[in-house]
Amino acid sequence: MGGQLDPMENAKAGGGGFNIGSSDISNGSIWSFGVPCLKTELIQPNTESKLLTTEANIMALTPQEIADLMPDTSQLESDEPGMESDLYYLQLALLVSSLDWLWREREDYFIGANLTLYYSQKQLINRELTGPDFFVVKNTVKTPRPSWVVWQEEGQYPDIIIELTSDATAKIDREDKKNLYQNRFRTPEYFWFSPETLELAGFRLNSENYDPISSNESGLFWSQVLGLYLGIHNQQLRYFSPDGELIATPTETALQAFSLVNSEQQQTDGLAE
Repeated sequence: MGGQLDPMENAKAGGGGFNIGSSDISNGSIWSFGVPCLKTELIQPNTESKLLTTEANIMALTPQEIADLMPDTSQLESDEPGMESDLYYLQLALLVSSLDWLWREREDYFIGANLTLYYSQKQLINRELTGPDFFVVKNTVKTPRPSWVVWQEEGQYPDIIIELTSDATAKIDREDKKNLYQNRFRTPEYFWFSPETLELAGFRLNSENYDPISSNESGLFWSQVLGLYLGIHNQQLRYFSPDGELIATPTETALQAFSLVNSEQQQTDGLAE
């Protein structure tokens, strides 16, 4: 994955749905998913169980077989905690809105923002909720989802993940999540960015592990997945075109259009006088 050249160098170059208490599994009572409940007998080890009880067995199934056995999206809503501050919310909104605007003619992708990603039975049992701050899945349909459920998405994992890191989450983002995205998700690209310190780092998956992505002389990091650069502008993480031009947000685009119309109107008025 890491052999493609940086184009600039080459040219010059929910709501809380899934809740389960510690006693719910042991006593065979009911799991609460925030929707009509499921009995835990579905996952307990007995000969009549419809769900297999080891992750090894689950991984031996096809995505469709897993989808038939596991809870569906109506039972698995996102259950992510709130973000640290408005600084993080604004950064996340900028990443989502800018890419959605840039790709407004496309229908073959999905953007997840602070959305729980469900990928295994073990994760459900242990309630190991994993919600990347920002992720993109390509070659899918642009349909709103309450969560991303891998076994209902033909086994698809994110193609790129961006974590908005902080002092409180730095160790998890740099170690635990990086290992998960590298070894389990096999996500081609992983970035983290701190809205507070402006630290930005990127990694691209080779045949086995993540290799660091080097920035160019302008401090921009090339994303093969997005076909864009990622870099810092006015203390925010922004997208840049392959030739290094800043990708405008929807608001910036509207203001530019208004300014152009206003300028043309002034010229017209001047000629009429």
